[in-house]
Amino acid sequence: MDWRADGILLATRRHGESAAILDVFTAEQGRYLGVLKGGASRKMAPLLQPGAQLDATWRARLDAHIGSYSVDLIRGRAAEAMSDRVQLAGLTAVCAILSFALPEREPHPALYARSLALLDGLGAERWAAAYLGWELALLEDLGFGLDLTTCAVTGQAEDLIYVSPRTGRAVSRGGAGEWAAKLLPLPPALIRPGGDGLAEAFRVTGHFLATQLAASLGDKPLPPARDRLVALLVRASDG
Repeated sequence: MDWRADGILLATRRHGESAAILDVFTAEQGRYLGVLKGGASRKMAPLLQPGAQLDATWRARLDAHIGSYSVDLIRGRAAEAMSDRVQLAGLTAVCAILSFALPEREPHPALYARSLALLDGLGAERWAAAYLGWELALLEDLGFGLDLTTCAVTGQAEDLIYVSPRTGRAVSRGGAGEWAAKLLPLPPALIRPGGDGLAEAFRVTGHFLATQLAASLGDKPLPPARDRLVALLVRASDG
């Protein structure tokens, strides 16, 4: 069993004295683990940083085995992001969340393309809005998407100002009634890129990442890197 593809390195961990287990996300194969001989060496350490774009070949005698990797570096993003605190936090958070959230060996080509564009666009204007859109896309791709088009109660598309914390459906002012205090806010940032209310928007996506996605994985806590990034993005938007 073998395949070759470009992929994003999400994480590494030491394996034995000198090898490393690589966690790589590709378009067609999904998230795959494999052992890289010599991957824990000093020579390889600068190349195997989270966010690196790799030309990866995976091989195993049987498909059920963890398999082994051979890799060539296409682009190392960590060094590019090192001089900017927000960019480095963004790179770290995206890789950590993907490694946390994605099931192994399940293709997510649309999410891969969006993740690749997000990482390639680090430092771009309105990157915070792009990252928020990426969190929404992640929830959608993994089966926890929000429906913010019409009111869950009235079916109308006007005056939508709430989100149901249980269903992820939008709720209008008139449809909320006595339940308004229990609903999440629906800020403009969740509906159109660059809209107001970035902090509130991240609270909404964070709620569903924690209560829906993380809960489906056994209530594991979200990677702390996500909170660190959001704090930096909100602070920058306030400034």
